[in-house]
Amino acid sequence: MNKNTICLWFDNDAEDAARFYCETFPDSELQRVYRAPGDYPSGKEGDVLLVEFTVAGIPCVGLNGGSAFHHSEAFSFQISTENQEETDRYWNAIVGNGGQESDCGWCKDKWGLSWQITPRVLMEAMAAGGDEARRAFAAMMEMKKIDVATIEAARRG
Repeated sequence: MNKNTICLWFDNDAEDAARFYCETFPDSELQRVYRAPGDYPSGKEGDVLLVEFTVAGIPCVGLNGGSAFHHSEAFSFQISTENQEETDRYWNAIVGNGGQESDCGWCKDKWGLSWQITPRVLMEAMAAGGDEARRAFAAMMEMKKIDVATIEAARRG
């Protein structure tokens, strides 16, 4: 067991979410499914209660806790991408599987979990500071999915 694990609350579909994440992102794996040993407020004995998995190397537990709590943008996974192809692949997987687009490289999956699909070139531009960062930031503010070529052009001025 990991010293620190992210626990993600789901209504009743933690296993489906974990399987999707593991199929979508490299260095991801479904490790174990725990079934409830007895009835509980939002489920019955034998229902999937917990799912242990990793997403891009991050250890997680999915908890089927019922509808009391929902995901918000206050928590998100930030996935760093190398190029437009990788950016498109992750964005399209999330949005195309019942998710929704948001601004500045953010999107939500169909379970309401937020993702930042962030090309490295954008973070490099921000780290450079000055006019380069301002131009890249201004370009990003106009986007939903990040367009790598536009960010690169903004960096050059």
